[in-house]
Amino acid sequence: MNVTPSLILITYNTNFLQPMKIKLSKQSRGVGQFMSWLKENDVNVDGASIVGFAGYDLGLRAERDFLENEPILEIPRKLIFSTQTAAPELESFQRDPLIQQMPQVALAIALLIEKYKENSKWKPYFDILPTSYNTVLYMNLLEMKELKGSLTLETALKQVRNITRQYTYFNRVFQNGDDAVSNLLRDFFSYDDYIWAVSTVMTRQNLIPSEDGSSMIHALIPMWDMCNHEEGRITTGFNTTSDCCECYAMRDFKKGEQIFISYGSRTNSDFLVHSGFVCLENKKDGVRLPLGISKSDPLRKERIELLEKLGLPATGDFLLKAGTEPISDSLLAFLRVFNMRKIELTHWLKSDKVTDLKHVDCALDTIVEENVMKFLLDRLKLLIAKYPSTIEEDLEKLNTRLPKMQRLIVQLRVSEMKILLNALDYVGQWLKV
Repeated sequence: MNVTPSLILITYNTNFLQPMKIKLSKQSRGVGQFMSWLKENDVNVDGASIVGFAGYDLGLRAERDFLENEPILEIPRKLIFSTQTAAPELESFQRDPLIQQMPQVALAIALLIEKYKENSKWKPYFDILPTSYNTVLYMNLLEMKELKGSLTLETALKQVRNITRQYTYFNRVFQNGDDAVSNLLRDFFSYDDYIWAVSTVMTRQNLIPSEDGSSMIHALIPMWDMCNHEEGRITTGFNTTSDCCECYAMRDFKKGEQIFISYGSRTNSDFLVHSGFVCLENKKDGVRLPLGISKSDPLRKERIELLEKLGLPATGDFLLKAGTEPISDSLLAFLRVFNMRKIELTHWLKSDKVTDLKHVDCALDTIVEENVMKFLLDRLKLLIAKYPSTIEEDLEKLNTRLPKMQRLIVQLRVSEMKILLNALDYVGQWLKV
């Protein structure tokens, strides 16, 4: 896509879309009303339609041939769901600390306001939204136990804990409040409602410019958000001149084919937790290793100082990548600092070439490099041993009938173990073990 000064790329991809899950009877009725709603609001939908696709449920089908970079959709601001175009009642709730500090939460509450409002103009859009999702918020206890051994388990539990706390907070506020939002939601607000709203936002939100152009705001983009994911470049932007979201073809699409967009470079752990799917051929996949400098480390001060010069935290998650070079630059640098002796730390703290520590071919003492690889070897073996099954056993399970959520979890375990085993082989070859 050729970007003009008036076109702002939508590159906010912390959360992404999710293949929809709707009963066919409601799907058929809701899609027709939704398409009519778009046409009534001057949206040209002649080039694409919403249909079911095997493995995706609903998606966008090309109704004619599209060439790469050709425009597919143009959605005006008035049909983009945001706190500036919907739920004016939220204005009376602006002093709430969560609403002020967390725009995604504000958007979720705006969804519920419009959902329970009589004669909401957004009803045709709501009627094609999923009634439930495959995000971790919908996992039951047994399904959550299936994540045991995976580093994703802690992230999933944290997500559920945070959303449960938010629900408890808002439930108390709505029951005791006397503002427009509390008066509307008091009798309807439930945990199921809240996780639906949060999941809708998590799986579909993006950033667009505010009406006055002074900031970027969170929003849901009807029709565009029916596109499923395929790896590639991001070809969606917001044209500030026409005040529309514009979507261009990321590649050629033939009539009758499903139209895909890229949700950006994310790990399968991120995709499952936030979007409710796993991408089996995810070239940008990775496993985030939690690492940190111990408080009892006698060289802690020097290590932290050197990490700060590298722009790295003393405690954090570091990416182990898929592919032939599994150790990311930040992971390599952290492990080098973590395994340095006093003499190396002193040298690199004085060096003006400290960023060399992020490069594989950095001139470093062999002992330090060996210690890095030995540490990583032990950590990888430990992580692999924590999984409840082997990769061979999980691959066998994928050849059988599995409930949707369980299949996603097994797919995630396989993708994670592939990365860990590949890294183990890489380290083993380096150490010649």
